[in-house]
Amino acid sequence: MIDARDFVEAARTAGFTRYSGVPCSYLTPFINYVINDETLSYVSAANEGDAVAIAAGSAIGGKRAVAMMQNSGLGNAVSPLTSLAWVFRIPLLLITTHRGAPGEKDEPQHELMGRITPTMLESMEIPWAPFPAEAPQIAPALKQAQAWFAREQRPYGFIMRKDTVAPCVLARQPVPIRETSGATRRHFERPGKTRPSRVEALRRILGLTPVDRTVVIATTGYTGRELYALEDRPNQLYMVGSMGCASSLGLGLALARPDMKIVVIDGDGAALMRMGNLATAGTYAGNNLVHIVLDNGVHDSTGAQATVSANVDFAAIASACGYGLAISGDDTTLLGDLLKEGTNRRGPLFAHLKITAGTIDNLPRPKISPPDVLRRLMAHIGTQF
Repeated sequence: MIDARDFVEAARTAGFTRYSGVPCSYLTPFINYVINDETLSYVSAANEGDAVAIAAGSAIGGKRAVAMMQNSGLGNAVSPLTSLAWVFRIPLLLITTHRGAPGEKDEPQHELMGRITPTMLESMEIPWAPFPAEAPQIAPALKQAQAWFAREQRPYGFIMRKDTVAPCVLARQPVPIRETSGATRRHFERPGKTRPSRVEALRRILGLTPVDRTVVIATTGYTGRELYALEDRPNQLYMVGSMGCASSLGLGLALARPDMKIVVIDGDGAALMRMGNLATAGTYAGNNLVHIVLDNGVHDSTGAQATVSANVDFAAIASACGYGLAISGDDTTLLGDLLKEGTNRRGPLFAHLKITAGTIDNLPRPKISPPDVLRRLMAHIGTQF
């Protein structure tokens, strides 16, 4: 058995200072130790997939990160592990507990996952090793992970067995408390006019996001492709998978790079998929995170199947979750107002813009590969893995 201090301090020496996760009793000592240390960062994610995306965003921002989870939640992390971290080649350390490990008595819900946890990691091409149970094992284990990062720039995993880490008492408030009454909601109408297209909204965003001071993250589907078609800039990232994770990726990057404005362009379908991250962002982010949901009421790139967004007040939800300013409407002028007024707000900024469905003719796909577009972005903002 080791103390949490043994691993966390060795990991700090290796450059790991950022942690995000969903708790497991096996992980409690780690979580408590990281929270107790003001020089480390722990983000309590709403689900395991968001924890992976937050860690990925931290890594893009130049801060090595650890994503922690119980193996029962590993399924929630499959999409960002395979279509974000793997595709874009983002190295992060994954610590997965081993509930239901063969030979150990555990709750029935852990039986199957306990048997297949190693196989799941291997199927995702994530090499793994047993989490070090003795202090002398820690440095070699971290060295092995770092060697994989240097060679492949993709995730590496540890699988933690029960009673590996000694208890650690929590001594600090685990979650920052944020007022939710300061956010303002407004509505802009376009009487007698049709709603703007996605292209109109993206043009407006391009004009509001200077290349030298902002990063723009576009959700998967038509949004990233249209942004690329309008103007391919070095400060832009086009997500090609991990639907719903744009806001959590942006959160991790915004926390790692408070000197830059991080603008996330989301869609209604994507925002609905991982609405829990609104609460996480509202709690942890500063006003350098700008979250824009372009809502056309459909999953546009898959055949325009309807979403349930007509029954959802995204701005009210963002406001209730602690965003510093939340504006909704159907006029692109609200985007300028959001950024102008948001400079004096605490917490992230949110816009819910209603748009029309459809896309431009002969919409191209980015010719630059996902790893290349990410390396270009990182070079632009001066970070590296």
